[in-house]
Amino acid sequence: MTRPAKILTWTFATVLLLLAVLIIVIATFDWNRIKPTLNEKVSEALHRPFAINGDLAVRWQRDRDEGGWRAWVPWPRFIAQDLTLGNPEWLKAPQMVGLQRVEFRLSPLPLLAQRIVIPRIDLTLPVASLKRLADGRANWTFDFGPKDENAEPSKWVLDIGAIGFDKGEVAFDDQTLKTVVKVQVDPLGKPIPFTDIVGKASADKAASQGSAPQDYAFGFKVDGRYKGQPLNGSGKIGGLLALQDATQPFPLQADVRIADTRVAVAGTLTDPRNLGALDLRLRLSGASLGNLYPLTGVTLPDSPAYSTDGHLIAKLHEPGGAVFRYEGFNGKIGDSDIHGDLAFVASQPRPKLTGKLVSNQLLFKDLGPLIGADSNAEQKARGGASKQPAGKVLPVEEFRTERWRTMDADVSFSGKRIVHSEELPFKDLAAHFVLDDGVLRLEPLSFGVAGGKLDAQIRLDGRAVPMQGRARMSARNFKLKQLFPTFEPMKTSFGALNGDADISGRGNSVAALLGTSNGDLRLLINDGAISRGLMEIAGLNVGNYVVGKLFGDNEVKINCAAADFGIKDGLASTRLFVFDTENAIIYIDGTANFATEQLDLKINPESKGLRLFSLRSPLYVRGPFAKPSAGVQAIPLALRGAGMVALGVAVAPAAALLALVAPSGGDENQCTPLLEQMRSGKAPKTVKAG
Repeated sequence: MTRPAKILTWTFATVLLLLAVLIIVIATFDWNRIKPTLNEKVSEALHRPFAINGDLAVRWQRDRDEGGWRAWVPWPRFIAQDLTLGNPEWLKAPQMVGLQRVEFRLSPLPLLAQRIVIPRIDLTLPVASLKRLADGRANWTFDFGPKDENAEPSKWVLDIGAIGFDKGEVAFDDQTLKTVVKVQVDPLGKPIPFTDIVGKASADKAASQGSAPQDYAFGFKVDGRYKGQPLNGSGKIGGLLALQDATQPFPLQADVRIADTRVAVAGTLTDPRNLGALDLRLRLSGASLGNLYPLTGVTLPDSPAYSTDGHLIAKLHEPGGAVFRYEGFNGKIGDSDIHGDLAFVASQPRPKLTGKLVSNQLLFKDLGPLIGADSNAEQKARGGASKQPAGKVLPVEEFRTERWRTMDADVSFSGKRIVHSEELPFKDLAAHFVLDDGVLRLEPLSFGVAGGKLDAQIRLDGRAVPMQGRARMSARNFKLKQLFPTFEPMKTSFGALNGDADISGRGNSVAALLGTSNGDLRLLINDGAISRGLMEIAGLNVGNYVVGKLFGDNEVKINCAAADFGIKDGLASTRLFVFDTENAIIYIDGTANFATEQLDLKINPESKGLRLFSLRSPLYVRGPFAKPSAGVQAIPLALRGAGMVALGVAVAPAAALLALVAPSGGDENQCTPLLEQMRSGKAPKTVKAG
């Protein structure tokens, strides 16, 4: 044998001998002898008491989960009984974590490369009490002492493949979140296949992405309070949490109720060590979308009861912030359907919500909570306090502007059909909601109704105290026969309604905004008809009385109705308000006070043509918006033209209203002659009442 061969042989034999000695020492060594030293060193490193109170042993076993030759080689398996980890000194409770048994397998060969490889750790009967105080101190945060800037970082690497666990309990008390919950985990007894929970389609999709999720092995129950609200629920999870293999899906199913919000999920968690991603079917339901804010931090409007069902995908470690996508969801809000996709990015300086929503049939009443226009009973049902005072018409519920600066939003919404009543459907609602640093804009907000279209631009500045708002609206070509489809005399009308409004105000509710408003409102109606029956259809009891006094029970043709209001500090005053009918010209003068919700209108009719008008005195409409009263003034009608008061005042309003005139059915708009006369300063031709 050559010298090099002898050296190689002796070296190899020495290594085998040392390995054999090492195996014998490990196999026969009483590991309990090192427990005091081990407990002391770990306690010193963690700055809190640690102890292995029971037996510490090493067993040599083959691992069938390993592939190839490794499955036939015995590996050392460390077993420790009765472990405890204490709390830091600032907590009174002595123990943070207790374990009846810990078992893990160590791979010896990687130690040569300074890698501690533990393919799997199994925890038996874990009990943990996690606590965070109001000042932010948490017992799961460890103090490893001051760092030595000159010390070189350790070359040793810890590599844990997976964690298996058994029945256990976790108590979580976080004073910063106002959250106290207890979670109890128990074996299911018989594993439940992943397919049985999520369905074959979802299971096949998960399998196609690399590896099939494991079966559900444990059930859990949770009870307590989350962010101050009662929480309870249950669910199922897998039995082995893969830490190294980020593609290995961990099955998760839960059905949890937080106050009046129910959250049901079923799917997988991947890369659990970093909470890397979620892929879940998510069902949400509750009394109001607005109630999700304290739970999620996402600013959503108040709404009627809702339910949704969709696909939640989350990537929690994206460079721009965690990304949550709620895709292809379907649901209901009140009695309206809702569909779409939403994305929420936890970006800086504020998170942002984006998406597209569609409703095939939206009920008008379901929009009421957006502005607090639902009843007190409905407000209470969605979790709010009853705020609307008796006898008050304008909504007083305040917008929650303090939430508007916590996030941004860019969401488009389209409603194919909006139902106010079966006789009067709206359609083609298009709204673009933009929330940017506390400023909410609806640009545009438009919908079709009665053959015409309403376009609006609304801006609400939630940064100002009180909030500042402005609304600009334009109504064009609303067909009267479609506005009142059940009113027979209107079915042959070619008339239309047109209008413009530009109103601004200050206040945190609709009532406050209108109560301080300034601006202009103009309306023009041509070629219509009016009667007591029409007032009944419109639900206007006072109008029913007024029309009855003016025209009796007859149906009367309206050639033109023109209104121009100036609004200052919440008081809308008539600059021009006139009805040109086949019997008379009706002048209306007065105010509508949005701050006090009071009407004060005076109605002066003047006969026209050769027919005598029977009414001998003016009419009035006075009182609160909720229940105005009408009657006859105790004075006779004034001389011809008195309804104009000062004819010159009507010149400018008449000119402004002419801009709303549009041809109807190819004929001249019947408002044109009336407004042209007023613009020229001439009173319309009438005959004095006899």
